[in-house]
Amino acid sequence: MAPCFAFKAHEHNEAIMIYEQDQKNWFSKPGDSIRAVMTRKNVNSEDMSRELKGGMNLLRSLLDGSCPIDDEIAVELSRVLGASPSFWIARQKNFENALDKIILSADSEEIDNLFEIIPSISTQVRGKITASRKFDEVRKRLVYFGVCDGDMWKNRYGRLINDTAFRTSQAYETLDDSVLLWLRRGEMEADMVDTRPWNSANLEDRLEAIKTLSLQRHPQSFLPKLRTLLAEAGVALSVVRAPSGCRASGATRLIAPDKAMLLMSFRHRADDHFWFTLFHEMGHLILHNASTFVDGDLEPVDHLEDEANNFAKDCIIPKSRESEFLDLSTDKMSVLRFSATLKVAPGLTVGQLQRKGRIGRAQLNFLKRNWSWDEIGAISV
Repeated sequence: MAPCFAFKAHEHNEAIMIYEQDQKNWFSKPGDSIRAVMTRKNVNSEDMSRELKGGMNLLRSLLDGSCPIDDEIAVELSRVLGASPSFWIARQKNFENALDKIILSADSEEIDNLFEIIPSISTQVRGKITASRKFDEVRKRLVYFGVCDGDMWKNRYGRLINDTAFRTSQAYETLDDSVLLWLRRGEMEADMVDTRPWNSANLEDRLEAIKTLSLQRHPQSFLPKLRTLLAEAGVALSVVRAPSGCRASGATRLIAPDKAMLLMSFRHRADDHFWFTLFHEMGHLILHNASTFVDGDLEPVDHLEDEANNFAKDCIIPKSRESEFLDLSTDKMSVLRFSATLKVAPGLTVGQLQRKGRIGRAQLNFLKRNWSWDEIGAISV
């Protein structure tokens, strides 16, 4: 049986194809066409994934370009989105030809440069790097980051590290490559989230509703609701486990003129850290025009981080309750009662007591909630 959102898409798809073939430096993954048709027909990622045998994992791989469209997938796409299977096969072939053209037209110096400046998707490239292997590796990196040459890389990502406000852990060295890989995966996940146009006032209006989600014990219960609330304000929530070398807790970035990304790593896997980081990133979105920020555990390095920290603190402990908080007895029952009146999980109050130095870092931690990676369900880079 055809899905309820099936439609005739051949005219739209053919127009996309003709347009792309006319481009001098055409570099657009087949997933871009899939996403464009989904958007045009108001098909969300969940509905689309249910129509594919491979589910969300297959959809994710198609959109990011890591899975090529073969005959079987082409038939599925034709059934779900329209157009003939031959169209989708041709779409894949055109992309591969364009990618081959880019690689083959680059001289050895250009390939060496791309190999050096674009991070490896794998942890480490081992063994002898032959010319053929280097070409294949550069090819994979171009696809992952969605760029076609060194100039495009520099414009989109190369200057990001220098232009980004970092607040990383003092205990570890954060590697630029791992941060970029994490951010890029976050962007790709955010692309799968349908949102309304970005509006900071709408995000502020949802602060209280978001705060009360901390009362829910399990991430798989509160994350879908959190995604919905943020999407209503034009913010796509991505949850991506940070790769080795990346010690970031959260990040914000405007990924389209009308769409912001809020990326969370669930570092420490504890409720106080997660929610404080979330509110900190929301502070950047609301106060700092959705500029790019990557945040870890370091103490504030400038007034922007101070402002985001204060915003997060005020989300948990409103200014009107601060004097009461400062006089709060630090026994279990007092903390539980006070947290209940704030409509936040007690772990968040404990975190603020620790940040203020009112209790030690090891005190009252039994009131915090800690999660396993299975409970969180974060994807990896």
